[in-house]
Amino acid sequence: MSTTMTQPRMSTSKNPSNEEILKLAKENDVKFVRMQFIDIYGIVKNLAIPVGQLQKALDNELMLDGSSVKGFQRIEKSDLYFYPDKRTFRILPWRPSEGRVARLVCDIYDPEGKPFPGCPRNNLKRVLAQVEKELGYTMNVGPECEFFLFNKDANGNPTIDPSDVAAYFDVEPLDIGQSVRREIIYTLEEMGFEIEASHHEVAIGQHEIDFKYEDALSAADNIATFRWVTKAVAAKHGMHATFMPKPIFGQNGSGMHCNQSLSKDGKNIFFDPATSDKLSREMKWYIGGLLKHIRGICAVTNPLVNSYKRLVPGYEAPVYIAWSPGNRSALCRVPDKRGSSTRVELRSPDPAANPYLVVACMLIAGLDGMKNKIEPPAPVNRNIYHLTPNEKAELKVDSLPGTLEEALREFEKSKIAEEALGPHIYSQFKELKWEEWDKYRIQVTGWEESMYLRTY
Repeated sequence: MSTTMTQPRMSTSKNPSNEEILKLAKENDVKFVRMQFIDIYGIVKNLAIPVGQLQKALDNELMLDGSSVKGFQRIEKSDLYFYPDKRTFRILPWRPSEGRVARLVCDIYDPEGKPFPGCPRNNLKRVLAQVEKELGYTMNVGPECEFFLFNKDANGNPTIDPSDVAAYFDVEPLDIGQSVRREIIYTLEEMGFEIEASHHEVAIGQHEIDFKYEDALSAADNIATFRWVTKAVAAKHGMHATFMPKPIFGQNGSGMHCNQSLSKDGKNIFFDPATSDKLSREMKWYIGGLLKHIRGICAVTNPLVNSYKRLVPGYEAPVYIAWSPGNRSALCRVPDKRGSSTRVELRSPDPAANPYLVVACMLIAGLDGMKNKIEPPAPVNRNIYHLTPNEKAELKVDSLPGTLEEALREFEKSKIAEEALGPHIYSQFKELKWEEWDKYRIQVTGWEESMYLRTY
């Protein structure tokens, strides 16, 4: 178990005052504060400040150079400001107990005091506020994040040598990573997470930790924090944690299944006790929207060249566009629980994706289904992986894009993606990802050398 001092509980007020934050920092001997934000790629960034600058930070006076963050600002107009969300003040449990380090999740604003549209967190807040204002809906998200633990080489560089040879639900001594996973959980709990379950996953060296659903913004914050904590704790144990979707050929890849539901006036609108399956019309239409638009938002939910090495048949990845109650071979699954727990699980996103952008795209796609009353096709209750091409055609089961290039072609045609991301992020994301694809496309790989060099 972590030997550091337990993280103090935040004030019960929804928006702690500057004085409360300063008091917590003093009581816990905080010496540095990390101003955390996230870029378009979904990578956590931060500015570390001495605690003496905390008052200035809380007054939104700290600046950053937006031109140095890819996808943010041009060099001729680069000044941006940190606006910390005071509710997110947390002490980092893996840092020293004397001279401790805290963090604040920040939104990025422009010099005129307006939310910067290139900030993914600002964008999600824009989408959520618009949906709540116009429709009265709030969104809850429960992520299931998978990752790998790998050994490092003698120089401390990460390898793809897995930390264990365990399989699904195995225990020690096969699951050598269990102690690391346990410390990750303790650390997350000290930071306010409610952990529901953890276990070894199917692939060697692969793990999953599930935390309780939250409102959509908090869920996205939690995913970003979870990835940071996991990497930091693994490094303490001399290991490398990766959220790369498919690091090992021939093994299952890592997903980030996203359970989602909508509420209005405190009631889950996906639940309808009057129907035979207890699912509302609105939920069916929401699923219809996800299925209709998933190819257009796939570049966001699966943003890497490597993402499409995971999305292949034979490794439990959701390749085919279908839905079903319970069936894990379908893209959209409806877990068995009903009542307030009624939800749809989208199984295609991977843990390398930017959580703020993924949540925004899922919500806008689902709401378009509700707005236009898009009926999903009949649920597929058979193992889709075993269907023949003719059977899939008969059931109208399409496939996800097979490469990042194909996904970007669909992204360019998607009005839903553009609406969900806003003009700035949409255009910057498209430009950056085409650059990434082109860099990959011109590489000469080891497979090509072994396949062609001698023969041709």
